[in-house]
Amino acid sequence: ESAALAMTNVMIKDLKTIKPKIKKKIKLKASTVENLLHEFLQELVFLKDAKQLVFSKYKIKIDERKLNLSAEISGEKLDPKKQEQVVDVKAVTWHLYEVQKTNKGWKARIILDI
Repeated sequence: ESAALAMTNVMIKDLKTIKPKIKKKIKLKASTVENLLHEFLQELVFLKDAKQLVFSKYKIKIDERKLNLSAEISGEKLDPKKQEQVVDVKAVTWHLYEVQKTNKGWKARIILDI
């Protein structure tokens, strides 16, 4: 959830301008935790590019053993009059990409292509 919010905040100056008008469900399966996060963030980039949708609410459940992700996300159509777009993220790169489990939870380093 934090990675999705952080990526959205890179694109949109104020997340409070994105109202939860549209809900979408996403289900993903991957071979690693790293791939699971990467695919989820790429799906958000796809929805922004293909459907002009941006999101501000994320409810995510991850089964670490089965490497499944199920998410309910809420947002709305991108509206330049309402949301100030800072940069346009084109992709989630693999350059220096890292996901680690720590004593305090998960930590990720993600570089975005803008």
